[in-house]
Amino acid sequence: MKLLETYHTFYFVGIGGIGMSALARYFKASGKKVLGYDKTNTKLTQQLMSEGIDIVFEDLIDEQITTLQKDNTLVIYTPAIKKLGILDYFNEHGFEILKRAKVLGLITENTDCIAVAGTHGKTTTSTLVSHLCKEADLPFSCFLGGISENFKSNFLYNGSEYSVVEADEYDRSFLNLSPDWAVITSTDADHLDIYGDKSHIEEGFRQFAALVPEDKKLFVRKGIEIGRDHQTYAVNEKADYYSDNLRMDHDKIYFDFHTPAESVKDFVWEIPGIHNVENATVALAILHNLGVDFDTLKKAIASFKGIKRRYTKHIYKNGKIYIDDYAHHPTEINAVVGSIKTFYPDKKLLVAFQPHLFSRTRDFADGFAESLSNADELILLDIYPARELQENFEGITSTWLLEKVTLDKKEGSTLMEAFEKIKEKDFDILLTVGAGNIDTLYDPICEWLSLKDK
Repeated sequence: MKLLETYHTFYFVGIGGIGMSALARYFKASGKKVLGYDKTNTKLTQQLMSEGIDIVFEDLIDEQITTLQKDNTLVIYTPAIKKLGILDYFNEHGFEILKRAKVLGLITENTDCIAVAGTHGKTTTSTLVSHLCKEADLPFSCFLGGISENFKSNFLYNGSEYSVVEADEYDRSFLNLSPDWAVITSTDADHLDIYGDKSHIEEGFRQFAALVPEDKKLFVRKGIEIGRDHQTYAVNEKADYYSDNLRMDHDKIYFDFHTPAESVKDFVWEIPGIHNVENATVALAILHNLGVDFDTLKKAIASFKGIKRRYTKHIYKNGKIYIDDYAHHPTEINAVVGSIKTFYPDKKLLVAFQPHLFSRTRDFADGFAESLSNADELILLDIYPARELQENFEGITSTWLLEKVTLDKKEGSTLMEAFEKIKEKDFDILLTVGAGNIDTLYDPICEWLSLKDK
């Protein structure tokens, strides 16, 4: 294929996806013409349009498409889209068509790539690495799987020497990357519709690890076997890089950070959960190896605001707390609920959870039931299907999952009914959690709780 920079126009099929939109912003920032299709008009697509990107929401072959020239247009698509008339048109007319992961891989070939992989923690870690790079004024671009609260975007251009990317294991996408530096945060079973079982997903991460050159550094959470030389990191246990002496004070965490050669006391961090201190630990390890001094890193860590839908928290004058989170795996739900129980052990927690994918619900049903049973009360929404068809998963429903939850106070709900049910509940803390379209409840809930607070 031609070099990316030789194309004038980039058409994105599924442009509203978090990974796709970051790429779209990259090419727009590079002075290219960017346009695309998505089936749903969301806040993110509206932001893209406000940035000068043309988007359509109907699968129609209109003049916008028929006037494109195959010689100077690259079509980029997400594997979440299986069948579409627009894609058929591009195929039939000989356009160059590439998966998102392939295009991101081509970009990383020409940079010093810092790639963050793992079934949990990769969005927080890659966003924090990007924030630290920005505060250190390193020449980098980042492609994130979430919206940074500091950048208000999933993309930032501050130069092209380095790239920071979230290395996605779904569809083995991360094997398209050219990482010079890499992180592996976790290798828990997930995406079993792709990998089949835990042993195959672990093999996928070993293949990713093998992509890192021997003269660069691979950072792996201590305890993960990855099959090659690497640096370990951990919290509250010794490793090549580790943090300990964790103290909590008024929603802030203080910790000490250790390298193989020195120790630095009293980092201040506002993102709750020991798992997030792990993410901070490896981010600090990377930036330390890039030559950034600890004074800069201390200030940068303290100013990190997190990621939208990663423990986004609002505290109201009447004492009520609302937390919204993207967690969609039992391990992630345990981490979020565990953090809430640690900070607020005596407060009543209401959880509204939307399962994401029939396959994931089936594969981890017992784990979901156990993690959700740690709430005080549960509203379980219908399963969000994403790319899957319900007829292929007979018997896998939210009702089936709800029966496994051991709580006395539990009920099912549609997304449409959920807000009214929430308003009827007695709670101190409300947690909405899931990776589907449960985020559409966020604004109504915030508005309702703000009105109640007056």
